[in-house]
Amino acid sequence: MRIIHFFYKKPFLTAAIVLMMAIVLGIVLHQPLFFALPFIGIFLPLLYNGTVHYTSYLFWILLCALPLSTEWQVTDTLSLNFPDEAIMMLLTGLFFLKWLLKPEFIPSYVLKHPLFFLIVLHIIWVAITCIYSENPILSIKFLLAKSWFIVPFVLLPALLIQSQKDFKTLALCFIVPMLLVVVQALVRHTFYHFSFEGIKKTLSPFFRNHVNYSAMLVCVLAMLVAMLVLTPSTHSSRKWLYGIMMVFIAGLILSYSRGAWLALIVGMGIAFILYKKWLWQFVIGSFVLISLIVYGLVQQNKYLKLEPDFQHTIFHTNFKDHLEATVAMKDVSNAERIYRWVAGVNMVIDKPVTGFGPNNFYNYYKAYTNSGFKTWVSSNPDHSSVHNYFLLTALEQGLPGLLFFCTLFIAMLGYAQYLFHHLQGRFYAMVALTTGAVVAMVGTLNFLSDLIETDKIGSLFWLSAGILIVLSHRLKIEQQSIAGFK
Repeated sequence: MRIIHFFYKKPFLTAAIVLMMAIVLGIVLHQPLFFALPFIGIFLPLLYNGTVHYTSYLFWILLCALPLSTEWQVTDTLSLNFPDEAIMMLLTGLFFLKWLLKPEFIPSYVLKHPLFFLIVLHIIWVAITCIYSENPILSIKFLLAKSWFIVPFVLLPALLIQSQKDFKTLALCFIVPMLLVVVQALVRHTFYHFSFEGIKKTLSPFFRNHVNYSAMLVCVLAMLVAMLVLTPSTHSSRKWLYGIMMVFIAGLILSYSRGAWLALIVGMGIAFILYKKWLWQFVIGSFVLISLIVYGLVQQNKYLKLEPDFQHTIFHTNFKDHLEATVAMKDVSNAERIYRWVAGVNMVIDKPVTGFGPNNFYNYYKAYTNSGFKTWVSSNPDHSSVHNYFLLTALEQGLPGLLFFCTLFIAMLGYAQYLFHHLQGRFYAMVALTTGAVVAMVGTLNFLSDLIETDKIGSLFWLSAGILIVLSHRLKIEQQSIAGFK
């Protein structure tokens, strides 16, 4: 103890000793990394104070980083979305550390909320499917990644988002960085004459492809529209919001993403449905329609009529040709989707209860494909997935996993509708309606892709759940205030 006290009282002497030891070790062991030890010693206390005592700043930094993050290939087998995923892991670790030291710091209303209960059921089932997984290591990685999505985006909002100002800050943390990405994409796109093929060359390093880009853009556009609606007509910021909206619409049109355009239409439609309280009729009608379509395709193997012409199913570099090929079922992306969907359905039939395990589609799907649907890109060098998150959930987590996820998804829409019609404040009601629209758009995008596990779209989905939990608590406060007034 005396030695520790001595070094504590002599910081300059301690720093000199650490520096000399680092230099000696670096020279003797021929390892230059030891030279960094003194600097690490300087920055560690700053890092500790910044992360432990100012965790809220990390949360806002994370939101700003989401549109700007890039994929970093750490090793041949390990990639990381940087810096957002690194911040997610840091926030998750700090959260669990705080929880161990002070379990009561998590608001009780979060733990008692039905949405949180459904999320816990979802995670428990994912953990069970990891046990029965064909490759448990890959599945456990999936489960860990799921945890550092849920903690920052579902649990932290209850601690950090309390007021209208916080909600406005949240929206701006998405809108401003996304504006920077869209502007640079449009500028770079001019050099390719705004061509369909050119958009893919303008998004690096922020987005892997135009699908992810347009998916996040359409969701952030919904936040921008909400801000515009809530801003008084006399406020000077409205002209800026209109200007940003024009830029976003231009970016969305020139993204040439059919899925995002469809998501925008669905988002507006769902907002109207929630406004009219027609959600449950819509859900029942959608379920019946999907069931009839699936039944019609399965009956007497009628789906085989959709087999593509291998010779004429091509990728078009002209968007007009691309749309015409889509309608004629000769577009390679749609043909490849059907090829993988057929494999996915066969996988569900083979293992309907626990599935093949999370993160295991690529390793096993080719044995379940139908060669009649094969396209010239079916070798799948990118290791991409089944392109339907609901089907992916069923084949990797079994039908119970699909049931848990769909229940959560529909419950989020249900809460959005309920909160919109019961919250007294116009501001919070609009937040609820916008959140419902974002959830619907994310669902639409994931009928044609599988983006829930990506940092760009997964963050929006889980953040929507966190916001709905916060708004539920806001409603309870309002109801208690009205009851007290009476």
